[in-house]
Amino acid sequence: MSVEDSNDHTAGQDGIAQLEDRRMLILYGSETGNSQDLAGDLGRLAERLHFRTLVCEMNDVKLSTLLQYQLSIFVVSTTGQGEVPQNALKFWKSLLRKRLQPDCLQQVRFTTFGLGDSSYTKYNWAARKLHKRLEQLGATEFYPRGEADERHEDGIDGTFLPWSLSLRSHLLREYTLPRGLSPIPPEVQLPPKFTIELVPNMDSSDEPMPDRDAQHVEGSNSLDLFPATVTLSNGDRQEPHQEQTFDRTAALFSHVDTPEPKLLEHALRAERLSVNSNTYSARLSEQTAKQIPGGIDTLDRPNVLKDHPEKYALDDSTTKEALPPPDLLPIPRGWPAILRENRRVTPLTHWQDVRHLVFEVGAQPNMARRGELGLLSYVPGDAVVIHPKNFPADVQALIDLMGWQDVADLPFEHRARRDGMISSTPRNCYPLPRSTLRQLLLHNYDITAIPKRVFFQDIAFYTDDPMHQERLRDFANPGLSDEFYDYTSRPRRSILEVLQDFPSVKIPYQHVPSIFPVMRGREYSIASGGSLLKSGDSHVTRVEVLVAIVKYKTVLRKTRQGLCSRYLASLQPGTVVNLALREYDGLQASFCRRPLLAIAPGTGIAPIRAHLWDRREEPRAGEAILFFGGRNQNADFYFKNEWEKLGVKVFTAFSRDQEEKIYVQDRIRQNASQVCDFIQRGAVICICGSSGKMPVAVKTALYDAMVMEKMAPDREAAKLLLHSTNPIWEEVW
Repeated sequence: MSVEDSNDHTAGQDGIAQLEDRRMLILYGSETGNSQDLAGDLGRLAERLHFRTLVCEMNDVKLSTLLQYQLSIFVVSTTGQGEVPQNALKFWKSLLRKRLQPDCLQQVRFTTFGLGDSSYTKYNWAARKLHKRLEQLGATEFYPRGEADERHEDGIDGTFLPWSLSLRSHLLREYTLPRGLSPIPPEVQLPPKFTIELVPNMDSSDEPMPDRDAQHVEGSNSLDLFPATVTLSNGDRQEPHQEQTFDRTAALFSHVDTPEPKLLEHALRAERLSVNSNTYSARLSEQTAKQIPGGIDTLDRPNVLKDHPEKYALDDSTTKEALPPPDLLPIPRGWPAILRENRRVTPLTHWQDVRHLVFEVGAQPNMARRGELGLLSYVPGDAVVIHPKNFPADVQALIDLMGWQDVADLPFEHRARRDGMISSTPRNCYPLPRSTLRQLLLHNYDITAIPKRVFFQDIAFYTDDPMHQERLRDFANPGLSDEFYDYTSRPRRSILEVLQDFPSVKIPYQHVPSIFPVMRGREYSIASGGSLLKSGDSHVTRVEVLVAIVKYKTVLRKTRQGLCSRYLASLQPGTVVNLALREYDGLQASFCRRPLLAIAPGTGIAPIRAHLWDRREEPRAGEAILFFGGRNQNADFYFKNEWEKLGVKVFTAFSRDQEEKIYVQDRIRQNASQVCDFIQRGAVICICGSSGKMPVAVKTALYDAMVMEKMAPDREAAKLLLHSTNPIWEEVW
């Protein structure tokens, strides 16, 4: 049942007048999407209480917008070294303007909810700073603020669920509904904020049908920014790899008896791309495929090979998984980058596959100075954002499960529910022009994520099976957290697998944007610095990352793979992807002249390596020592051949190379004298790697070393001394 069908929860004329001023603004600042998800949950909570709500990024509004709403809620993550997220930074800076009057926000009633990680020193600083500044400008807190800790045994939900339920009770009590109007119950479906609709007139006889391969060519014009050949760092010159997309389709036309198959492939491709061509893929027609026996598969198979299929084996044949298409997405401020190296740096016998990826990024036109080219520029501590893609087999499985075969390859466009919305597409969704449903599922919507509670609540409306509906609503019930956790997080069950478990659920294709989360880009710390940025071509910048491929077996003995790391592992050298740069307030250039005390287990070495190569360019660079941790010296001692060249003294802790496990914190205590010598000389302390127990254990070891060397009487005194005298830079994830 939808809201429109339920008169019991719809206001009459008198009620509508009373609800006119019942408005709530929910703003979020988010890096990974967690704050955005919680803001969406609060938006639905408020909507069911008949508030007219707007949920958007903090940067999307001006300070004056707060005055137009009865209530405002801020959901803010803390990132980096106690920093405000990028999509909230502009709004935060507007709050710091000196000319603002102390009472300029006295009409504003607000509360905040912060997301943080207690393993960081500056835990939840962003939300605390924001809350304090709003009060300084005269705003009034209407409900006590909340804070979530990712280290909580129940994660963010451990704090957010009770806080939001109490907020709901407060709103009902303090902001009463008009007489006769009740809250919208969970059994009534809220209208979707975004939908997709078929692009009209796509089967008209007087309009040429688009070719999907031509769409790729049109969407890839950014490749023209690369020179005809690119000079590699080793001096070799190589053609940019632009034929990868052509081979698979052209191979359909190949035959053993063709004397010059490559010429034939290009001739056929040229014919299909020609504006005068009358041929197009039957897969894109709404009507033709239905009239042919065998349908789409017959029409799209120009040549069925009759002899040995192994002669024509391609990378995406039945022996290997078909790879995501190489289309370049229109990522804002994206830089087209050619992958030059995708090398596994751990032995095949090692439990984990770790990759060293090297990209070369060509110069782009400088928007600020016409006629000039701009190079990608970054510093240690910055990260690149890579947008993953779903794999074709998973997408096809979803299409078959939902019964979307007839519309899968037709073009769609996004629609917003109402005109007042800031964008016609969901935030961070960057579809190709005239994307088909298949392309949207490949490039834009995450179908393998672990589902949130709201997913179960939403899909319960799309089944007629009473048992399935009841079970789905149980998983959506905050009071049954253990069941939800045991079904989703513990076995790492994906959205696609949930839908396979509940085959009665049939989601209308129009509702894809409201049901499936947007596929967000993943951040990877840059591992290159100093001279490593330079390539043989002055118009090219190198970017290196070190990526641990996420692949493991669950408690159900099912193999799981991380969405982005699976995608990265599949990329072949020569592939072009769009990279975005995420800048952080990281290691200052002046730090190069101070001693460096670095602690970096595992792939946490990436930003440390970038900084060490930067220090090599500094004539007065300070002395550096590194505490590096891994499992085995012969398996995961990353970049071990570089440290002597960079003048770094390395203390290693390989936990599995001896009977008793040894970690970096043990080596710190064992070398307390040298550690304290560096601390007393004002060393910059860098801690990089996995979040959780490691940062806390490392800092505790530093305090213990100071106590052992008589620099402080106890840990608490050591902590105060260390944080007052030494810059501490943490990059943990």
